[in-house]
Amino acid sequence: MSLVVVGSVALDTVETVVGTRERVLGGAACFFSVAAMQFTQVKLVGIVGDDFPEEYVTLLAERGVDLAGLDRAPGQTFHWHGRYADDYSSRESLATELGVFADFSPELPAPYREAQTLFLANIHPELQANVCQQMTHPRLIGCDTMDFWINGEPKALARTLSMVDLLTINDEEACLLSGEHNVIRAARGVMRMGPKYLVVKRGEHGALLFAGDDIFALPAMPLDRVVDPTGAGDTFAGGMLGHLDAAESVDVASLRRGVAYGTATASFNVAEFSLDGLLSASRADFDERYEALRQLVSF
Repeated sequence: MSLVVVGSVALDTVETVVGTRERVLGGAACFFSVAAMQFTQVKLVGIVGDDFPEEYVTLLAERGVDLAGLDRAPGQTFHWHGRYADDYSSRESLATELGVFADFSPELPAPYREAQTLFLANIHPELQANVCQQMTHPRLIGCDTMDFWINGEPKALARTLSMVDLLTINDEEACLLSGEHNVIRAARGVMRMGPKYLVVKRGEHGALLFAGDDIFALPAMPLDRVVDPTGAGDTFAGGMLGHLDAAESVDVASLRRGVAYGTATASFNVAEFSLDGLLSASRADFDERYEALRQLVSF
């Protein structure tokens, strides 16, 4: 079992109705890694500046994340500052300072190239395609993207999609990418571009999994406390891909269970600021919430 994630490592400033946290640990690769490490061995590829606190490096390393692929460069670490509406229905980006992440050109350490699972977090699709080519024989390649790349880099994104097995996007992105307005037709259109599997993330409304002709729908976990939704999608992907990496095979059954574990994992993420909710949870906690989710949808 081995899982490589390539993406951002950031310092986030987050404002919600609950409060504000300044320059806390964030970034897609971090949320993904801390979620996935409960299931498998995780190797992180990213870049930080010389301002990145050593305590965060220690925190990730002590949790078992392999950081041989984490580069440190002169300059500032990627910083995002966002403010959520009181009901979390929207968020406003107040600042996006790329810092050293603007020149991120991921090169996988030699041992990483042998991993059986790869997840490409939201970065330029040309970089994603380059990372795919560095892998030797992956069993599963997962990918995330966003409207910025769908609109601005369609050719590069099309090339990347032809190389990946699983894509995770939200329903608006699926419709934008496919040109369809119905999410079912949109999913079919996206899968014709290359991915064998598609997960459409729908926030508080759960997720849809498309695998060939199979469609699986799962609600989000009902919660009475939401503090910070930042990184929920990356956490979902971490739980899902972590489970799939540990599974004996990637089939419809394991994919469905992966979506359930991703949903359960994300429910811990949104309950606290930064990665605190994930870091305070154990694998037993994830399994317990997975079972609660299974009971929730049983009929």
